[in-house]
This record gives sequence, structure tokens and C-alpha cells, in this order.
Amino acid sequence: MNRPLPPPPPPSATPSTAHCYRHPDREAGRRCTRCGRPACSQCLVQANVGSQCVECYRAGRPAATVRVRNWQARQPAIVTSVLMALNVLVFLWMGIADPESLSGRGVTQEAIDLGLTKELAQFTGSGTIRQFGTAEGEWYRLVTSGFTHFGILHLAFNMLLLYQLGNMLEREIGRVKFALLYFAALLGGSAGVLLLTPHTLTAGASGAVFGLLGAASVGLYQRGINPLSTSLGTLLLLNIFITFTLRNVSVGGHIGGLVAGAAAGWFVTAPRHKKVPPALAYSAPVVVAAAALLVSFVAGS
Repeated sequence: MNRPLPPPPPPSATPSTAHCYRHPDREAGRRCTRCGRPACSQCLVQANVGSQCVECYRAGRPAATVRVRNWQARQPAIVTSVLMALNVLVFLWMGIADPESLSGRGVTQEAIDLGLTKELAQFTGSGTIRQFGTAEGEWYRLVTSGFTHFGILHLAFNMLLLYQLGNMLEREIGRVKFALLYFAALLGGSAGVLLLTPHTLTAGASGAVFGLLGAASVGLYQRGINPLSTSLGTLLLLNIFITFTLRNVSVGGHIGGLVAGAAAGWFVTAPRHKKVPPALAYSAPVVVAAAALLVSFVAGS
């Protein structure tokens, strides 16, 4: 006797197709590796690990201030490059006008026209005596002297230090604050010249560079690092030694720039845990520059 055949098995259930959480009419081929939601290729963003949906990607991004700071850290030191270019262009102009400027063996007319002094006299070609300096109202010398150099070695040494310190500081504190710090140190160096050696002709970016050294040293100190135990401190001590031992080195320019840079740098290079108000970080070099101008006007009149 034949038995009846068993009933056929029920059809296997087919898995339901997942759809994009933002576009229900689209099939989702993948899921967000962070929240697991299905999403179409248009709604997934490539992340460091896997792909994330738009919301998870936005939530994982740093704050806008952090993104700006990170972007700035990857950019070239533009202000430093511009300052170096200005120094080189002025030197080239001086060399074209008088090739003696390249060697630095003598004082050329261009150095006389741009260098800093309170008052000096010069015999002109017609036999008359020309008085020049800040006492004659030539206050532009407070700035132009910082872009004038006596010879290519003078320029090269200052530009090397400017390149090293500028690349270190500009990325850390930002372009605007770095520019303010630089000119505060430059004017501080000019004030030191008029205070200590008012009747000598002085030029060079070393006052501003000393200010950057002072600001960088102060920044290390505020972070709990003894600057004298670093290569930066060694460089600072070496330059101070050179300032007081070699001839024809501007003591006033170097010390004035160092003091101005350290004073402004105390606020400009302060670490975040010091909670220095942003307005104070920007205004401190302006106040230092104003004080240096006041000293220069009193000493150079």
C-alpha cells in the first residue's frame, strides 16, 4: 500500500532589503560604521576607518576653532616669509645703488638715509653740512633701520635666525599676533638704540630677532620648561655674549628688542591653561610698541 507523499516544505523567507535612512526609496548597500544605520553611497562619507553617515561624520569633527588652528599649523609661515623678503629686497636695492653695501666695509649713502641715529652730521658734495636723524624729525628711521643691513653676512645671520624663530612662533601663535610681536620688538630695539647709543648709526633686524628669542624663551618658561636647558637658551646666551664682547654690535638694539619681545611674549605666547584673554594677547604687543615709541620720542628728540 503506497503512502501519500509529505507536503512540500514552506518557501524560505527572503531577507528584506535595507533602505537608506535618508532616502527610503533607495537600497542601502552598506551601513555606517559608527551608528550602524543603513545608507546609500550618497549618504556615506569616507572616514579614517570605514564609512560614516553624514550626521556621524559631522558629530565627530573637531570644533571650528580647533579646525582653524590645525589648518593654520599646516600653512607656511607667510608673515615670516614676507619679512624676510622685505629685508632681502631692501638689501638688493642698496647693493644696486652702491655695490659697497654688499661687503659692509663702509657706510653707504643708502645706509645713512635709512639707519637709525638721534643726530649726526654729513658733509655734502657742495661743502655744506647736513644734519640728519630723529632729532631732525626723521622718525621713519625707527622702522626703516630694522630692514637695513651692513653687508651680506649681517643680513644672512639675521635672516637665518628670523627663519628659524619665525617658523616656530608664527604657527604657534598665529600670523596677526606674530606680526604684532615682531614690530613691537623692532620698535623696542629702536628705543634701546636711542637710549644707549643715540649718536651712532645703527641698522639691522637683530633687535626684532632678539625680541623673538625673548618671546620664545618666555613661552617655554610658562610651559614649565627651563629655557636655559634647551638649544634656544644656548642660542640666547651666545647672542648676549656676542652683544657685549664684539665691537660694532648694538647693545641698545639687542637689549631693547629682547626686553620688548619678552614683555609682549608673556601674553602672546601664554599657554591655554593660563587663560589669557584673547584681547589681551593682541593688545599686549600694541601697548609695548606704544611704550617703545614714547621712549624713542623722549630720547630721540
